[in-house]
Amino acid sequence: MSGPTAPLNLNADILELREFYDSRLGVAAERAITAALTPLWHPIREERLVGIGYAVPFLDRFGPDCERAVALMPAAQGAIPWPLGGPSQTALVNIEELPLGDASVDRVLVVHALEFAESPPEFLSEIWRVLAPGGHVVVVVPNRRGVWTRFDHTPFGSGRPWSRGQLARLLREALFTPVRATEALHFPPFRRRSLLGFAAGLEGFGRRAWPLFAGVTIVDATKQVYRGIPVANARRERRRLVRPVLVPQGAGYSR
Repeated sequence: MSGPTAPLNLNADILELREFYDSRLGVAAERAITAALTPLWHPIREERLVGIGYAVPFLDRFGPDCERAVALMPAAQGAIPWPLGGPSQTALVNIEELPLGDASVDRVLVVHALEFAESPPEFLSEIWRVLAPGGHVVVVVPNRRGVWTRFDHTPFGSGRPWSRGQLARLLREALFTPVRATEALHFPPFRRRSLLGFAAGLEGFGRRAWPLFAGVTIVDATKQVYRGIPVANARRERRRLVRPVLVPQGAGYSR
């Protein structure tokens, strides 16, 4: 699959990401994205959650409910310890060779990662490998139609933006089934502090009035198990995949 044309800036810097999320605009963005993620976040029993990219603002929200949560940060981005005030659960990784066993996690949250991946199909194939049957990947990417991609004072103005349709096709080609989708960041990326007070109101209004122009697209997809092996993985002889035999206890949704 050919993805969208990539902007010149294809790198995210860990210090810039942390600085953004510490800013008032970043706090408003985090709240809007968290509000959009929450309806998608159906509980998984004894969940093992992995955040890839810069997912720590959202792991702070969803991680405490898990049996285990870890943050994997791309080598080109850099890493910071997480969580604050406790033993670090962060690792610096090559996102196309994740240091995880086959079928070992229940959910993967991807934020500030797919848009910077050198090979999005191989990256998603690695996520397919480490997810248990019934596991989910939740992907947050800049929306190519959104206003946020046109400004470089936020991390959503860097990397490859995706439309919902493009992201859904990419996930299907990597043997995932998209099951839910939504958007967030319906307010403009204000620079002026005085205007950020209107962010929450504009977020709610924009969700109804102009959803196509949201800053990010969010897709929740589940791993397909019975359609064979992703081609990108099949080419890697050292990763000869078979259908997982043992399923981690938290692989299915609790009812």
